[in-house]
Amino acid sequence: MNFTLFATVLLTGILFVALVVVLAQLLAPRSFNKQKLEAYECGIPTRGSSWAQFHVGYYLFAILFLMFDVETMFLFPWATIAADLQTGGLIAVLFFLVILILGLAYAWRKGALTWK
Repeated sequence: MNFTLFATVLLTGILFVALVVVLAQLLAPRSFNKQKLEAYECGIPTRGSSWAQFHVGYYLFAILFLMFDVETMFLFPWATIAADLQTGGLIAVLFFLVILILGLAYAWRKGALTWK
């Protein structure tokens, strides 16, 4: 692997992001007022404190969604070259799916998928 090329691409990416952030800070219009610091939802001002606790079920569903979203992200490249892979590629993806199915079964058995 060519380390010089890797370092050049990495530094170029870091410098580009830093440049864009600095330019945004310099060129962005600014207006400061008290109303901009207030919580805003659907055009209705909030009553009371805007800090509210959410049920842990929301987070569990979000984590399960991300788990299967990542699964799809990893399966898509495999599916594009599945014809070129031999039996080892099929066994590897089956092992990956078994791990995910076991995780889903565990969450299901623990009651993480029931909405109370």
